[in-house]
Amino acid sequence: MSKTDIMPHLSPERAAEILNKTLDHLNLPENTQKIEEARDNVGNEMLKMMQFIFPVVMQIQIDVIKNYGFPESREGIVKFTQMIRSLERDDAEVARLHGLIKAYYLPPVSAHTTSEPGEEKISC
Repeated sequence: MSKTDIMPHLSPERAAEILNKTLDHLNLPENTQKIEEARDNVGNEMLKMMQFIFPVVMQIQIDVIKNYGFPESREGIVKFTQMIRSLERDDAEVARLHGLIKAYYLPPVSAHTTSEPGEEKISC
């Protein structure tokens, strides 16, 4: 069995710790600068965000998760993300923290809804 076959156990508390550490690293001046430079080049275009900002955020996250026993590889980040998605279904704090990280590389989504119950649409 190779080192990459072994994945650490991830409790909600440990997941929150790793996500908080990732947010700390994302906010380091050198990383903020990298992300802002990438953001200046992409605007709000989803495809460009995934091309330029997503890899920067993922590399920062890989640098963090390797310190918690995850492989420093694509496989490591994929497995970590799968574990986080599983945990966030039952843990609001894990979901909140993961959402903060995703906000770095996903454009804001506006919900286009029809009028709320009890509201009337008024046309001018």
